[in-house]
Amino acid sequence: MVDGVALTMGVAGSKLEKALGDHFPEGERYFGLENFGNTCYCNSVLQALYFCVPFREELLEYYSSNKNPSEGDENLLTCLAELFSQISSQKKKTGVIAPKRFVQRVRKQNELFRGYMHQDAHEFLNFLLNELADILEKESHKVTSLPQASSAEHVANGVNYAQVNGFKKEPLVTLVHKYFQGILTNETRCLRCETVTARDETFLDLSLDIEQNSSITSCLKNFSSTETLNAEDKFFCDKCCSLQEAQKRMKIKKPPHILVIHLKRFKYMEQLGRYKKLSYRVVFPLELKLSNTMEDTDSEYSLFAVVVHVGSGPNHGHYVSLVKSHNHWLFFDDENVEMIDESAVQTFFGSAQEYSSNTDHGYILFYESLSAPKS
Repeated sequence: MVDGVALTMGVAGSKLEKALGDHFPEGERYFGLENFGNTCYCNSVLQALYFCVPFREELLEYYSSNKNPSEGDENLLTCLAELFSQISSQKKKTGVIAPKRFVQRVRKQNELFRGYMHQDAHEFLNFLLNELADILEKESHKVTSLPQASSAEHVANGVNYAQVNGFKKEPLVTLVHKYFQGILTNETRCLRCETVTARDETFLDLSLDIEQNSSITSCLKNFSSTETLNAEDKFFCDKCCSLQEAQKRMKIKKPPHILVIHLKRFKYMEQLGRYKKLSYRVVFPLELKLSNTMEDTDSEYSLFAVVVHVGSGPNHGHYVSLVKSHNHWLFFDDENVEMIDESAVQTFFGSAQEYSSNTDHGYILFYESLSAPKS
């Protein structure tokens, strides 16, 4: 172990290199992550984010511009950027890295992740993305009026700026927002006067209710389906100045570049008095067309990572991740990394029966838009 880096992965590493042979992608690194006592929830999410290539590249650019922060300046962003840099700059193609500093920072920052209990990967992803965005926004507020900079310098701090008379203006969007943020529109139509009230809200991921033997497409349709508000749920219409029956629906106004879909596999069962894991079979395609958006054209996405929950309940189990890199699928299980066939992805859809010995189910899906990100 050198500086928190285990430089070999033994048989698994050489097996992976042998499997890829001459097809090992130029400059790419496939490293497992050491587990520090139930940190699989963290490792699985980190692998998915690392293989979100445009996000990784901007984070590496941020790191090269903000190397060696003083102790007071160290935060989750600098620790994540350092970890990504550590992986990408390894001399070996495969191995194991100990994300010790990053995990210590997570535990220092959020008491929820301090113990050695099983944690939820989706909660961790939410916490991490929001924290990164907050740090970048705070950093950008320190920059008031600076001389005109090159476009490379504009993103060096992870923030894109508007230019006004050669001076930087208020930041428009952090790199977290640039890649992960979409906009939802909540439309409510009064059934008496037909007035439509629309309210926009941003999202970094979509949490979808799931049903047995369904698909991501049908879950998204249900998410955007029309709901009638009546009886005790009537809507206060400003135009009618009274409570009225109404119809409401949620639509995607602006799809994100990276669409993160969280499948709500943990449901509170009142009769049991606890949460139960739904092992429902939910098909997630390798290519996804997002048609229920406000835009006229379909948004096309390609699946590049899946965080998988292994186990029968919410309070115990394990997380692994599947990642697509240079047209190869890889399976990351903490320190271990191996190649899998693309057809193996469907074994993580879930079970068509209520009781099944297979407890490995897709939990968080990462899709990348096939078009360039909008700044």
